[in-house]
Amino acid sequence: MPSFHEIRFPARLSFGAMGGPERLTEIVTLANGHEERNTPWEHSRRRYDAGLGMRSLDDIAEAVAFFEARRGRLYGFRWKDWGDFRSSRPSEEPHFSDQPIGTGDGARTTFQLVKFYRSGGHRYKRPIRKPVAGSVRVALAGGERVEGTDFEVDTVEGTVTFDTPPDVAVAVSAGFEFDVPVRFDTDSIRISIDSFEAGEIPDVPVLELRT
Repeated sequence: MPSFHEIRFPARLSFGAMGGPERLTEIVTLANGHEERNTPWEHSRRRYDAGLGMRSLDDIAEAVAFFEARRGRLYGFRWKDWGDFRSSRPSEEPHFSDQPIGTGDGARTTFQLVKFYRSGGHRYKRPIRKPVAGSVRVALAGGERVEGTDFEVDTVEGTVTFDTPPDVAVAVSAGFEFDVPVRFDTDSIRISIDSFEAGEIPDVPVLELRT
């Protein structure tokens, strides 16, 4: 991805942030009162407010330094979404069987990391582009493989590449931690020290990047 810095916004500051996924749904109400609903978006897009994670003037200084180093909206960066940063539940450690990421065909060697969201018989498949280095565990047919020996992980694109193509019909699964690729959604941060000390939090919007 061009104009992207492979650095994470300070995780202790994003811990107190507010945000999550949003979607775009177009709704047309017909003459009979029924609705037609459609969306031009295949994937949701996440928004956050980083200002809510700031608790001190030192926190503000750290966030401003990060903002300046990214040149405002110019460069993207990694963001830890504390409510959704693992292939497993947030309270559980990732396991190599967490997410099915493909099936071997005897020729394919590279597989995209994904996370499935399931509810009521329906599911959404989310591509994962920014896995955390050292966190990815992979298995073939339920047997865990070794990173650096059996496969390599591209932490920029979120792919797993095997040294040898998995055999036909062999299930490929993975577990991992991941970040969200984002950018600041403003070119200015306005701070009043008096207001901050009185409990007013600066607005620092962050927006997920399409990859």
